[in-house]
Amino acid sequence: MENQPRPTGPRAFDADHPPAPQIIDTCVHCGFCLATCPSYRVLGTEMDSPRGRIYLMDALNEGQIPLSQTTAGHFDSCLGCLACVSTCPSGVQYDQLIAATRPQVERNVDRSVPERLLRALIFNLLPYPRRLRPLLVPLVPYQKLGLQKLVRKSGLLPKIAPRLAAMESILPEVPASAFAAPMPERVAAQGKQRFRVGLITGCVQQLFFDRVNRATLRVLTAIGCEVVIPRSQGCCAALPQHQGQSEQARQMARDLIDSFADSGVDYLIINAAGCGHTLKEYGHILADDPLYRERAAAFAAKVRDVQEFLYWAKIPVPLQPIADGPLALVYQDACHLLHGQRISLQPRQLLAQIPGVQVREPVDAALCCGSAGVYNILQPEIGEELGRQKVENLLATGAVLIASANPGCALQIRKHLELTGQAVPVRHPMELIDAAIRGVKVADLRAS
Repeated sequence: MENQPRPTGPRAFDADHPPAPQIIDTCVHCGFCLATCPSYRVLGTEMDSPRGRIYLMDALNEGQIPLSQTTAGHFDSCLGCLACVSTCPSGVQYDQLIAATRPQVERNVDRSVPERLLRALIFNLLPYPRRLRPLLVPLVPYQKLGLQKLVRKSGLLPKIAPRLAAMESILPEVPASAFAAPMPERVAAQGKQRFRVGLITGCVQQLFFDRVNRATLRVLTAIGCEVVIPRSQGCCAALPQHQGQSEQARQMARDLIDSFADSGVDYLIINAAGCGHTLKEYGHILADDPLYRERAAAFAAKVRDVQEFLYWAKIPVPLQPIADGPLALVYQDACHLLHGQRISLQPRQLLAQIPGVQVREPVDAALCCGSAGVYNILQPEIGEELGRQKVENLLATGAVLIASANPGCALQIRKHLELTGQAVPVRHPMELIDAAIRGVKVADLRAS
């Protein structure tokens, strides 16, 4: 009986790039992925692990089970952190499997009305700064007049609308720079020009973390880069790509490629980990587009995370202390930087170059913080537990400063620091490098 072929029926997936059986078959079901999978750690169920999801993909490919809301829920629980890819001894390309599965879910599963409305709100608002900016105006009095504190203190919103509450809970203070004039389209290098680079400013990043973009710009020009910043650029497509909105992601990728067309840049610099991973995947995302296939591959080949670039290009100017005395900081690994781009050593060594800085290591450094793009909004319970664990591990190092290279991670960590009553600042590494170049102390970074 064991040698008989399995009965098969019509595929539950459609014919548009389902998960590849040849990749599925590389999984030997050893279970090494279980210990590193954040959703499995929280839920403890086999189907919410990489191995379990691969079983589901295989069964769906063979027509043994339907693609239902229940089945989709196990794929939705995946954070896409790619820790399993790093730890798999068989080299299973789970990242390609889950990237192929999510669009199948979005096309073939009839989600509930509240779920569809929430996703429509997220994907039609967050990746579009021009749409989002006007909606920030009423948030200013909401925050400044104390209404936000009252809403959070009442505890009613999580009971009425848990996902809306999750979105509100990570809402940062709306900075004045969200309404300021954009950065110049071209900025000359300081001193002798070494490179000509394009700076990708992001969507949420350019509204809520404009100071990180401006710090990045100052660092790049200080090391001899002429910087090109097209105002026509939009979202890099990371948010829709990670959630299976494939056509929206493809169009955003095309638009960004067009924004930098004929710019003549040597490299394309990004300072957000999740965005960088997607940008480097453009060749794959547009592989079926005959007009953009080659352009996408060429674009992706020029993409560099800013820390990756600085580590390679070197910082030819002296760095100054950013604190009076030793400064113990902990670097938080963003998943799409660590697992997706294999960048871990470079940020630590850059930060260690700042005089007086002591870089400490947390327990479970490779475990996701629970942000994962908009995961902490779509799956708030799991996101909450992972955020709690991450902050607990970061604080256990005794560091007085946290460095994080991804905006979503920074928002998640700040939220859970506030919940624990800890006033530990969270800064992007580029803010710290910029401060060290200019001789600015950590306490003064907010004003820079």
